[in-house]
Amino acid sequence: MSLSLALRHALGGRMMDVAFEAPGAGVTALFGPSGAGKSTVLAAVAGLLRPTFCRLTLDGETLADTDAGIWVPPERRRIGLVFQDAMLFPHLRVSANLRYGERRARHGGIGFDDVVALLGIAPLLDRRPHTLSGGERQRVAIGRALLAQPRLLLLDEPLASLDDARKAEILPFLARLKTSLALPILYVTHALAEVARLADHLVLLRDLRILGSGPVEQMAARADLPLASRDDAGAMLTCRIAEHDPERRLTRLARDGFALLVPLLAAPVGATLRVRIPAREVILARPDAVALREALSIHNIMPARVAMIAADARQDAAVVSLDAQGAPLLSRVTSDAVARLSLAPGADVLALVKSMSVEVLDGAA
Repeated sequence: MSLSLALRHALGGRMMDVAFEAPGAGVTALFGPSGAGKSTVLAAVAGLLRPTFCRLTLDGETLADTDAGIWVPPERRRIGLVFQDAMLFPHLRVSANLRYGERRARHGGIGFDDVVALLGIAPLLDRRPHTLSGGERQRVAIGRALLAQPRLLLLDEPLASLDDARKAEILPFLARLKTSLALPILYVTHALAEVARLADHLVLLRDLRILGSGPVEQMAARADLPLASRDDAGAMLTCRIAEHDPERRLTRLARDGFALLVPLLAAPVGATLRVRIPAREVILARPDAVALREALSIHNIMPARVAMIAADARQDAAVVSLDAQGAPLLSRVTSDAVARLSLAPGADVLALVKSMSVEVLDGAA
């Protein structure tokens, strides 16, 4: 299943003009600042907003084509939608809120007990919404949407109204959701940490336009996109645990020809996980500096090639996109370092990454 969307719509005196395709599996994050148009996209996909122009197909079926006069109503699209506010029925217990999602659903698909187990909400079934935490309410709202047997799930900033503790509570369940169900998800957020944890594909929006779209690993490491100038910019990589070295208290992560040492992990060998490597933690050196390996505390010294360099005027620096044995990395360096190392696209360098600076994220990719 795949989704293809093109729309134009007037918003606040400006014309929104976006078009993108999303894969039929995993999480596609719509990312950008407030007012970028993210929620408008979700409303159009759900059928809650009828744009001036819209062409939407899902798994080859046309759900909207304003030029051809096609507009499938929301209730017939089989698309689940969860907002920032869980919008549960306050007079119904959790179990009844969940059952409401089944009322107009097709038979088959994910069952009630499966949803309860997946979201860890069995202890909540007899409670009413006002007794739940924000994270618990969101889990119930997601469960209700799943029990409607959607073929696409839309999550509109589901963590935006939660404090850090409640976000930490629900993120593992969202990660479990994408790995346990063969259900594509469109996820709206302006929090890069949520993208790093959950997204497989990224659509970057700003000022009612799309700046770029593609696999999250490639998008996160592009020096020419606004993401690269953020203080929290960095590479996002999916790796597997290749081996543990208890004596050295290290774990080796690998993907294709790329390997990375991190502090010892508790997960089993073969497990797949997501890591984030902040751009500010990636040091660049000339290729002949490999002779210094034994004199440095840094474990990860990797050959890489410069793919792209972009100026970061805000910090009088440069952002460098790297290809490190097939793994896209990002490094932020001073303009002076660019000149001293003669950095340019195609140049060979060494990328140095401290094991302690690699952020191992919870949840398999």
